[in-house]
Amino acid sequence: GDWDFWADWKDRRLWVTVTPIVLITFPAAIQAWAWEKFRNPWGATIAVLALLFGEWVNRYFNFWGWTYFPINFVFPALLVPGAILLDTFLMLSGSYLFTAIVGGLAWGLIFYPSNWPMIAPLHVPVEYNGMLMSIADIQGYNYVRTGTPEYIRMVEKGTLRTFGKDVAP
Repeated sequence: GDWDFWADWKDRRLWVTVTPIVLITFPAAIQAWAWEKFRNPWGATIAVLALLFGEWVNRYFNFWGWTYFPINFVFPALLVPGAILLDTFLMLSGSYLFTAIVGGLAWGLIFYPSNWPMIAPLHVPVEYNGMLMSIADIQGYNYVRTGTPEYIRMVEKGTLRTFGKDVAP
């Protein structure tokens, strides 16, 4: 979805929870099929590599080739470490239940740390027109997406968080 398309929407709250939950379904299905039919323990990794290849082709030709959005603004999430862990748990245990519980947990827990080297430079704070913003927010303002309603674009104006998850002014 949109959380995985745009670097300014790859935030620390919604992207790290929604994206791994949505993206585990197809690799898990291919993994179960490859294990059941061929006893190959690398079904999730192959599915993720095929998905990432398709995503890079999409991002390059559609986002860069047609609209000239920078590639570092529309890169897909890195899923390979989670898929390797998922396949490793199935190979070592041979159990779908153990793989679903422990492998699914590992898939979700490794998602953000594996993507952090790509996201960290975009979270650098800068002063822009008198406001403290991140590089990703500045990119989101400079490369306007015509289909994006402006009420969705919310920029945090502070960094002090309350217990209710919101930013305290």
